[in-house]
Amino acid sequence: MTSTLGLYRPGTSPLHRLPAWVKLVALVVLGAGAVFLTYWWLVVGLLAVVAGLYALAGFGPATMGKQVRPMLFFLVFTAAYHLWTADWRRAVVVTGTLTALVLMAALVTLTTRTSRLIDVIVAAAGPLRRFGVDPERVGLMLTMGIRCVPLVAELAGQVREAQLARSNATSVRAFAVPLVVRTLRRADAMGEALVARGVDD
Repeated sequence: MTSTLGLYRPGTSPLHRLPAWVKLVALVVLGAGAVFLTYWWLVVGLLAVVAGLYALAGFGPATMGKQVRPMLFFLVFTAAYHLWTADWRRAVVVTGTLTALVLMAALVTLTTRTSRLIDVIVAAAGPLRRFGVDPERVGLMLTMGIRCVPLVAELAGQVREAQLARSNATSVRAFAVPLVVRTLRRADAMGEALVARGVDD
């Protein structure tokens, strides 16, 4: 199982050349402004803009689909819920807004090296040093968090394959328990590696 999250793809598009802090600020603004998207046609327009940005970056519909695929079940469930409790307009607004936010966040990671994103966040956390916050440690935690997403996805794929091999495909417990155990073991190994390198807090 291959995760598509957080994978930078080199390119020379305008979005690739855009400074990392500009893209992060734009993402924050979009997230904050999403609460004002109350009309379905606004959300459809936003999705069209997002699709245009993917095209500008040199990515096609297949790349967009890969970013949404991990949360497809959640989106379908959310749409069905709002169709049941409200109407199709509300379903479009909620699921469309979530899809747009996920796609934009993925586009930032696709067009920006992780190291540059972390550098921006560390620099932004600099003023917090006077309150006892270590910006470098914050950057390390974020880096580890980003790197662990595809790792956990890979472990989940391995557990799922083993579950299917045992013809126990419907058991949630048979999937969750081995995944938690493997994840904790990998976390222990990473912790020991960090301690060996002097990161002991």
